[in-house]
Amino acid sequence: MLGKILEKNETKRFEKPDEVRTFDKGKVELVNVGGLCIGKATFEPGWKWSTCVKPLVKTATCEAAHLGYILSGTLKTRMNDGTEILSRPGDVVNIPSGHDGWVEGDEKVVLLDFQGLKDYAKKTR
Repeated sequence: MLGKILEKNETKRFEKPDEVRTFDKGKVELVNVGGLCIGKATFEPGWKWSTCVKPLVKTATCEAAHLGYILSGTLKTRMNDGTEILSRPGDVVNIPSGHDGWVEGDEKVVLLDFQGLKDYAKKTR
């Protein structure tokens, strides 16, 4: 897979994303580069997955696995087993599927996600 990624010189910017998905108190901006979908998620204060995204996707918890980097804000994540983690700017995070998450405090969370936003917040029919 890495060989395929390196075959083509390509640059994209989140200021001109390939796709934007909005939902209550948040949005994801997606760029496709080298065969990968990279996302930037922005969650406003008061955002919580179970109240802002769950109604769209209709799953019990977030089923996306995230590998990302926190640019701003504080994100609290609770796994289905009750384990909690607090992620702050500068943290590299690995969040397996099966969790809830929310903005902790009054600063928006901005997260670069390298694997888990391709299908994130797609409305279920």
